[in-house]
Amino acid sequence: MSNLLKFEGYKYFRHRLILATLSGKPVRIEKIRSDDENPGLRDFEVKFLNLLEKVTNGSVVEISYTGTSILYRPGAIEGGRIQHDCGIDRSISYYLEPMIALAPFSKKPFVLTMEGITTDHIDPSVDVIRTVLLPQLRRFGVDQNLELKITKRGAAPLGGGEVIFSCMPVRQLKPIQFTEEGRIKRIRGIAYCTRVSPQTANRLVESARSLLNRYIPDIYIYTDVYKGAESGKSPGFALSLVAESNTDVLLSAEKAAEAGQTPEDVGVLASKLLLNEIRKGGCIDSTSQWLNLLLMVLAPEDVGKIRIGELSAFTIQFLRDLKAFFGVSFKVQPDASNDTILMTCVGVGYVNHNKKTT
Repeated sequence: MSNLLKFEGYKYFRHRLILATLSGKPVRIEKIRSDDENPGLRDFEVKFLNLLEKVTNGSVVEISYTGTSILYRPGAIEGGRIQHDCGIDRSISYYLEPMIALAPFSKKPFVLTMEGITTDHIDPSVDVIRTVLLPQLRRFGVDQNLELKITKRGAAPLGGGEVIFSCMPVRQLKPIQFTEEGRIKRIRGIAYCTRVSPQTANRLVESARSLLNRYIPDIYIYTDVYKGAESGKSPGFALSLVAESNTDVLLSAEKAAEAGQTPEDVGVLASKLLLNEIRKGGCIDSTSQWLNLLLMVLAPEDVGKIRIGELSAFTIQFLRDLKAFFGVSFKVQPDASNDTILMTCVGVGYVNHNKKTT
């Protein structure tokens, strides 16, 4: 147990467990909300541990009596057909994001059916995962049978949505050099609404276009109106936007409606968030920084290089955790010419031994 890693606090909980699973190192997380009125793990964190047990074989999770510390000994990533109810505390993306990092290294192909809330204002929505995170995975050579189907929508607070994520495992990733930002050539988006007037989606589109048309003419926002059984249990609407450059850079932003907001507010807020993301520059947006950095570390023993706009506080801690688990440090070079940062590292040459060489 000499290589047991210790961490404190409830933040970065999922990502530390994912890094432990991929590196095979046991981890102990202590002082989880120990000073809180209601100490220990929350329901959604326990559900995440349940999901990890479902997708792995031989994992051991020990939770202390008070729930303020856990010990996780990772097993092999198994995959296969898995059904998971995500509950209504957090959205489906909270559980799905980390699974995207595990899926390429499983033994059997992943077919993961998840039920719950599809869009909320804490985690990225399933639309952004489908349109931005999955194409990033393809860049690393994970492209066989990779898809995310949104079969039912479910707005907060009652959810009722359903998505199906499928992915074929690979033996090894490809290294990437992705530093050309290019220029934004088009903006695509999805405006969805459930259990509200279908006109709401059009209002979202109009308000977003009113702001974005000043900068670029090529804007197409799909309206997605769900009726009947597919529309979940709660009314809601949201807009997710993706800007695409001529070098295949994808930058995303989104806004889900909160109580009391009109479709116009949501449309304008989402557009401003997208413009802010474009202003930061880089080839990778804030939501997908962690995934790219993780896959660069797991890539073959070759130099990987990406350009990012701005390091978020989350990413900075994630880099420290990557060093703790894999012993890989990044070279961080600020590029003064356009206020971006070049991140360079040498991969560890991670091989998925479950997958036979063809």
